Amino acid sequence: MDQLPAPGAIVGPDGLARPAWASVDPMLRDYYDTEWGVAVRDEHGLFERISLEAFQSGLSWAIILRKRPGFRAAFADFDPERVAAFDEDDVVRLLNDEKIVRNRLKIRATITNARATLALRESGGLVNFVWSFQPDATPAPRTQSDVPTSSDASVALSKALKKVGFVFVGPTTMFALMEAIGIIDTHLVDSHRRGSSGVWG
Repeated sequence: MDQLPAPGAIVGPDGLARPAWASVDPMLRDYYDTEWGVAVRDEHGLFERISLEAFQSGLSWAIILRKRPGFRAAFADFDPERVAAFDEDDVVRLLNDEKIVRNRLKIRATITNARATLALRESGGLVNFVWSFQPDATPAPRTQSDVPTSSDASVALSKALKKVGFVFVGPTTMFALMEAIGIIDTHLVDSHRRGSSGVWG
């Protein structure tokens, strides 16, 4: 006898279908409904997403999302020019800031990546660089277990970013970034948000 298929999206009290991770916590549900998977094509927004994805490494996204206001306050609203100018006094300040994830390597990575972001302006900018790795096709997952955690495109993006000075941009982290900013669409096929990026039909 065939096994029953794994459950797909969960229909909430509002009648809308979402994946399990976005169906209970109101904060995650709002993030899923309004932001996750929506195309991000501005340097400021993209630098923030890269920074937050790096901080998320090894942690749950819910932790990062709850601390996002604190991150924005601590990192000058993720203005790459201002963050690129951070010095050792700022590192010490950030390590003492309870409103963020106090990880020295990740704090330094954010400053390093801000400087790399500015350097990329000489060759087309961060947005064009990252979006040039948009693949020809996007996944079409029916269940959360169908969603991959990396891809050829995320591996290539990771390698390319490292070559131009970025750190904490591994293939899994870059796959999560590509999902979050709409380069790929990993919304479950029966989710009410499938196709919401405007990039994929």
